[in-house]
Amino acid sequence: MKWSLPLLILPLLLGACSTQVTRIDPSQTVDLSGAWNDSDSRMVAQEMIEDALSRPWISNFTQSNGHPPAVIVGTVRNLSHEHINVNTFTADMERSLVNSGRVEFVAASGERDEIRDERIDQDLNARDDTRNAAGQEIGADFMLKGQINSIFDTEGKQQVRYYQIDLNMISMADNRKVWLGQKKIKKLVKNGSVRP
Repeated sequence: MKWSLPLLILPLLLGACSTQVTRIDPSQTVDLSGAWNDSDSRMVAQEMIEDALSRPWISNFTQSNGHPPAVIVGTVRNLSHEHINVNTFTADMERSLVNSGRVEFVAASGERDEIRDERIDQDLNARDDTRNAAGQEIGADFMLKGQINSIFDTEGKQQVRYYQIDLNMISMADNRKVWLGQKKIKKLVKNGSVRP
């Protein structure tokens, strides 16, 4: 009898410590800590895309040149207080702008290196009728650049987290900024242990 009580309690304790996973809709907002998350990234991308597509820089370029602008993604710097993967919303923007049919994107430097290596390999190993020659790349007309900044204000168990995301579309021909996008996010976090 002495050992039976601990043996009965043990499965209950082990069950309480087990991991539970619930699948949810990726578009559902879940904000556990108040830190930057996928919902913030998705919101920024969506609003930036809508703003970029509604401005005259695209139609001005297309009318003057007879083809949609080609854009390359430059550096989007994270100057905030926390780790933010900027690639999630730049990839969302790239996909939506390309799918709009009004903007083209060219490969960024890291992607180009791999493609150029493949072209060199094709030049040595592929049949003439399937080979893609070097020197046929399309140059970018604009570069998308930007930064993320944050301000955290903490008092006791409350914290205000403020994020400002600024994106610029810069002309490769003359360095003109033809589009300036900005999104601000402000969160009030109340909990037992606010982390910086």
